[in-house]
Amino acid sequence: MTKRNLFFHALFISSLLPFLVSVPWAQTTEVRIADSKGDWGYPNPWRHYPRGPGYVRMSWVLDTLIWKDEKGMVPALARSWSYDQGRKAFVFQMEPHAKWHDGRPVTPEDVAFTLAYFKKYPYGWVVLEKVERAEATGPHQVTFFLKEPYAPFLEDVGGTMPILPKHVWEKVSDPKAYEDPEAYVGSGPFVFKDFDVAKGTYLYEAFHGYYQGRPKVERLVYVKAADPIAALCSGQADLASIEPEMRPLLEQRGMKVIEDKAGWVKKLMINHRMAPFDDRRFRQALVHAISQEEIIQKAHRGRGRPASYGLLSADHDLYNPATPKYAHDPGRARQILESMGFQRGTDGFYVKDGRPFRVELLASSITVAGQPSSDRDGEVIRHQLEAVGIRVDLRNMEQPTTDAKVKNWDFQLAVSGHGGIMGDPKILNEMISEEYAAGSVNSARFQANKELLDLLDAQLREMDPDRRKAMVYRIQEIFAQELPSICLYYPETLSAYNPNKGIRWFYTKGGISKGIPIPQNKLALIR
Repeated sequence: MTKRNLFFHALFISSLLPFLVSVPWAQTTEVRIADSKGDWGYPNPWRHYPRGPGYVRMSWVLDTLIWKDEKGMVPALARSWSYDQGRKAFVFQMEPHAKWHDGRPVTPEDVAFTLAYFKKYPYGWVVLEKVERAEATGPHQVTFFLKEPYAPFLEDVGGTMPILPKHVWEKVSDPKAYEDPEAYVGSGPFVFKDFDVAKGTYLYEAFHGYYQGRPKVERLVYVKAADPIAALCSGQADLASIEPEMRPLLEQRGMKVIEDKAGWVKKLMINHRMAPFDDRRFRQALVHAISQEEIIQKAHRGRGRPASYGLLSADHDLYNPATPKYAHDPGRARQILESMGFQRGTDGFYVKDGRPFRVELLASSITVAGQPSSDRDGEVIRHQLEAVGIRVDLRNMEQPTTDAKVKNWDFQLAVSGHGGIMGDPKILNEMISEEYAAGSVNSARFQANKELLDLLDAQLREMDPDRRKAMVYRIQEIFAQELPSICLYYPETLSAYNPNKGIRWFYTKGGISKGIPIPQNKLALIR
């Protein structure tokens, strides 16, 4: 947003605020969340868009065995759990009063069925290769037997795998094509009622039989808003992501502003399967050419922090402070390029093998919570690369188009980003190795360093926290040396909500599920 636009934005909001603070809220029956994208797919495992906002929309409907709040893991469909090291098994004691939206009880058999069903029809958010089977081992007990020790199990499976009703899905042989209303029967606090694709709106209604208590509101609505902040201030929405510049004004007028830790990262994706990007020296030349600080200052008015090249931020419990760093050094970048045979042409740009060298850079507007953001990241990076002699063709695209091209390796460089980096360090596996990527468009899918791949495998099997920490430290070091993708910055992540609705929204410790940095935790509407 330009300074001029910011001025008129603030002016517009100021005109609304007197109205906002003068209207007493009636008893809360409905809460509205503003979203500038709108369409995140239908809320079931096979039909939601594979980014955090899509998962969150599903989470209102389908519960997991455990969940997280602002302090960490808490019970959900499971009241308690334990790990039996001898049997390599996690044992869950189920909540006996949980019901499906159609009134039937949630049983251990549903949980065992869910695991078997996801093994047959994989769901990208849950990798079950380490789990052998699940069995109902009591009237309210289910046991997961592992093939080998698996350290991320509680977050990766217990806190992410949505439990499905067996009586609905056991008759479905093509879950991706299943569109019956029963496809949205869950045990979560809200019943899915409608998704208007054209308008980008979602409607959920409270499930009065919810085992953790009746939700605080009768209806939950997502509204598509080109300007979520204006929607918030006009009363059209009660919760929205905001630009950092709006914080003082909103707080002055009684809005509650909350801030997350560094749970989302902007990255430069690199097609390291093609020359010269497959050469680590070239990738290191890129990192010396790019100034993280300049991107933050010029594209985000200083609102953000340079990212660790090892992915995990200093906010993470397992961040390695010794992760390699790279100074912005255009001279060093040129030195590396020329050692690789690049030669400066008369126009100052490099040629290789007698031909002008140029790269294509894809840029799309995405930021925290998957919201579009009109930043200038691509423009700044192009300027930086051209300053060292790399000519750049910058192409701005819609995020789904960029995602598709990255997924199909139909790109050279691409600016993208993702959350999940405050959760279990398994995110390193998913964002580095093809084996764990599960189709993620954010994964580097880098298989060229055996030590790195071995450590990624080993850290998942290591149940001793200290030994696992040492492995995670080393993974960050190697990742930063190899640079199969370049971490750029962690943006400031803020949301604002109207406290007069009587709801206290919060950011989840470690992020929702596997680390989603969105303050739309369903527990905010329960407790």
